[in-house]
Amino acid sequence: MTKSQEISTRLKGDVSVIDIRGEVTSQTGKPIEDAYHAVTAAGAKKILMVFASDCYINSGGIAILIGILSQSRKHAQRVRMSGLTAHFQKIFSMVGLTKYAEIHPSEDAALSTF
Repeated sequence: MTKSQEISTRLKGDVSVIDIRGEVTSQTGKPIEDAYHAVTAAGAKKILMVFASDCYINSGGIAILIGILSQSRKHAQRVRMSGLTAHFQKIFSMVGLTKYAEIHPSEDAALSTF
């Protein structure tokens, strides 16, 4: 994990929340993957990825997220995302991520859809 990145997990009812702050790149993707694997090992079927407003996501980071979403389908997990800026919402839609994980304007809005 780099200084500019913080990844944490928490439970909100039966939803495993992965909080992501900072850079999401191929070089910083391992802590995000590790957090995903940890909640999966704990039996998570509902996962919410909450991106901080200062998140920077590049193409390598998008590849990391695609890998996680691919794995989530194999584990029959439902994934939601929140906190993404309008810019990243548009990019995620363009690359097709929104087919596999709904994007919501807030954590509460995402939680209400599970």
